Amino acid sequence: MTATETTIKTIAGGAHLAEATAQLRSTNTIRERARAMLERARRGQSAWFTVNDGALDTAAVLVAELTRARYPDLKIPYHSRWRHFEAGGVDRAGQLTQALGAASPAERARAQIDLALVSVLLDAGAGPDWRYREPGLARKPEHEYNRSEGLGVASFHSFMTGLFSRDPARPLQADAQGLQAVTAERLGHAFQVTAGNTLVGLEGRAALLRRLGQVLQEHAGVFGQPARPGHLFDLLTRDGQTSIQAHELLSVLLRGLSTIWPAQNAIDGIPLGDCWRHPAANAQGTDSPLSDGWMPFHKLSQWLTYSLLEPFEWAGIRIEGLDALTGLPEYRNGGLFLDAGVLHLKDESQARRLHQVGDELIVEWRALTVALLDELAPLVREQLGLTAAQMPLACVLEGGTWAAGRVLAQQLREGKPPLNIQSDGTVF
Repeated sequence: MTATETTIKTIAGGAHLAEATAQLRSTNTIRERARAMLERARRGQSAWFTVNDGALDTAAVLVAELTRARYPDLKIPYHSRWRHFEAGGVDRAGQLTQALGAASPAERARAQIDLALVSVLLDAGAGPDWRYREPGLARKPEHEYNRSEGLGVASFHSFMTGLFSRDPARPLQADAQGLQAVTAERLGHAFQVTAGNTLVGLEGRAALLRRLGQVLQEHAGVFGQPARPGHLFDLLTRDGQTSIQAHELLSVLLRGLSTIWPAQNAIDGIPLGDCWRHPAANAQGTDSPLSDGWMPFHKLSQWLTYSLLEPFEWAGIRIEGLDALTGLPEYRNGGLFLDAGVLHLKDESQARRLHQVGDELIVEWRALTVALLDELAPLVREQLGLTAAQMPLACVLEGGTWAAGRVLAQQLREGKPPLNIQSDGTVF
């Protein structure tokens, strides 16, 4: 092969690689492959699950009833990290605004983005044993939080006290140097972790924050100087832009933060993040063959996108294309479909086994969850008499499916997920 031919082959290979990576970072690909996997299960071809479509209407009634109970006026906010900052009826977003004083709308948005991004990255499942008691309040049970609310409140107070900032004079920010200084010991102290109050994946969470700090520093064109997540606001509103596409925000996050995720999921060294092997995740249509066999989810990145929408809106920026994002394939939404009888395990003993995130059964469960959330959403809206414009998927999740999954889990297993998954603190 001549030097010219080698160069042409290298360029062509790089183009195919870039195409495959772009496809695996697209929510269109997530939806297409998830739908195909659901139809495959309906045909009886899944090794793990059967689908009972008749139970989908029952699940919709449950979600609609719970939505109406939680939001009687049907003014449903987005499913985002900001809901957890409201735990116990405390206006912590207002506390942050007050602490920022006379800051401009842009600077408030930067601080809110800093807080939300770091908090979401710390939001993987806490495990059943961990609790967080809010400081400065009477030592009462109602001021003790666990699971997602506890992680949200703990990360809020960590942010307010400057854990993620390099500059003691500017505590209300998360910057590259501050994040790189976070150790498991410092994070554990802030989150009240002890031998009797263990937090799942503590080391993994601290390592994730350090990798975030490194990535922020390496991508100054995206994250500015000093490098901090909040400079995403400046990037996406440059040239006086007053609106952004939700998928544009997700794409920036997937490109800018790709190297913070565990590196075992990669194509030719390019990390894919929350994207896993499954034999039925086949390339379709114009998909690159290099993407064949990969089922993407990007759950934390999409949860992060949902959680950054409000800081943009509060600063006067309009969000468009919200339903381009998918439902979140985690154990509350996925648990809803198992516990409501929409999905059944072919081998019930799988519910008692310990699974890894990349196991075929878990990957398929998450894919079925994405596809079923898309089918459930219009049924819930019909029950409530709302349109898709009045109740986008982000509000169905909040109303909603996540809360219903938690209620059923509490009724059936004292809140534990229906499947036992080994977590490193970066996916679930």
